[in-house]
Amino acid sequence: MVLNLLSSHASIRTYKNDKLSKEEVFELIAVAQHAASSHFVQAYSVIWVTDEQIKKKLGDYSKNPQQMETAGAVFVCCVDFERLRIAGQLNDTDIVTDSAENVMVGTIDVALFAQNLAIAAESKGYGICYIGGVRNNPSEISELLNLPLNVFPVFAMTMGVPNEQNGIKPRLPVEAILHENGYDSEKYNTLLPTYDKTMEQYYASRSSNQKVANWTKSMAEFLKVPRRTHLKKFLEDKGFSWK
Repeated sequence: MVLNLLSSHASIRTYKNDKLSKEEVFELIAVAQHAASSHFVQAYSVIWVTDEQIKKKLGDYSKNPQQMETAGAVFVCCVDFERLRIAGQLNDTDIVTDSAENVMVGTIDVALFAQNLAIAAESKGYGICYIGGVRNNPSEISELLNLPLNVFPVFAMTMGVPNEQNGIKPRLPVEAILHENGYDSEKYNTLLPTYDKTMEQYYASRSSNQKVANWTKSMAEFLKVPRRTHLKKFLEDKGFSWK
């Protein structure tokens, strides 16, 4: 059942090194392409990394070498306005790529496509993990993958036969996410301390990597300073200055 599949997701970080075939990859990508796309621009591309040397460098740049080395397939998901630029050329039109709206449209397109890809893979028994670490060194990864102007990596996704069974992290309660007819900040003073207790129990009882932690403290620590501040200049260099 789809609902059970969606609610059973857990990130997989070690795989059995069984490679996905070209036929399997094409099938999964074709299914993922049926994700919604704003105005049908389909502003994304995917780099399927099969070359072992490129994969190793990608693992080093993203600081996720183990995943890259053992995964059955490695994908780098990118915002892509180069294809749209060429579509404009074919119609004697110079398209506008450099806008905040286009950055948002492309990023949303990538995310919707990738989530379709993840669900399709998990429906076939594969595990997946999103790798935001590609944003650690996006310039180097862009050069490694020959990404042109108007194309930038958002995240990678590893995929394969799981070599581990991770517990499912408890999500925030629905009441913390769902607001009716208007936003309500007041409820967080009650809901978040309760959720902290849930997460403390989860971290203390999981089978590996046990730790003393909760959600609000982890988020406060994670977000107290700006992260990956190099991305602003990187995006400008790629043709996106958020005009």
